[in-house]
Amino acid sequence: MELFGMPLETVYLYGLVISGAITILYLFFSDLLDGVMEGIPLINPTVIFSFITIFSAGSYLAEVFTALHSGLIAGFSALIALILVTLLNVFVLIPLSNAEESLVYKESDLRGRVGTVITAVPVDGYGEVLIESISGRISKPATSFTRTEIPYGKKVLIIDIENGVLQVKVYDELENFI
Repeated sequence: MELFGMPLETVYLYGLVISGAITILYLFFSDLLDGVMEGIPLINPTVIFSFITIFSAGSYLAEVFTALHSGLIAGFSALIALILVTLLNVFVLIPLSNAEESLVYKESDLRGRVGTVITAVPVDGYGEVLIESISGRISKPATSFTRTEIPYGKKVLIIDIENGVLQVKVYDELENFI
């Protein structure tokens, strides 16, 4: 069968090469195009380019290696491409777009958190406190809020932050329970 005066295999091969090249270019320049495509929320270029690439590749391979009717090949390739692109969108693209949260924290968010002393805090000096969270660990310099020495390994409560230095006091769970 022919389309535009060319065999279908050639049309599918051209579609595969062109859509693959556009997909790679989109990969490099997606930040520029995201602003343009932001006005059309339901259209995701990644999904469209992926569909065309998978459809063209499947159709080309089926035309070359099988003797099935061209309409059946196009329908079957479109169905397979639709299924694969839906899976790609649901299990890869949507979770990635939701996971674009930053791991940046504000120092004011550390107030009231509990940490562990990893370098003893002297009476009038600096020590170091490790704060663990779901997103990782934060190590910050610390001074004693009550001007008492805090030994290594003690749990401390962060009272305040001044110029990036935590002001901490020993955390007594029974005292804070009441």
